[in-house]
Amino acid sequence: MSPAPILIDARGHRCPVPSLRLARALEAAAPGKTIVLMATDPMARIDVPHMLAGGPHRLVGVEEADGVLRITVETGAAPSG
Repeated sequence: MSPAPILIDARGHRCPVPSLRLARALEAAAPGKTIVLMATDPMARIDVPHMLAGGPHRLVGVEEADGVLRITVETGAAPSG
């Protein structure tokens, strides 16, 4: 059984708040942890993948239901050096 994901509820907040909350959680989470961002701002669908493009974290999926985005991210290892 996998551990429960970290849930970030940014519903009702506009850009850049959802991405900033996700970034803060990514910094604090251990590698391999799953984080789920809940957002109602449609820009999160664009902002989050763009933010993750530099690595090391991985976008697992984006789902939308009833105007709420559910963006799942898996944390990667912190860059060394």
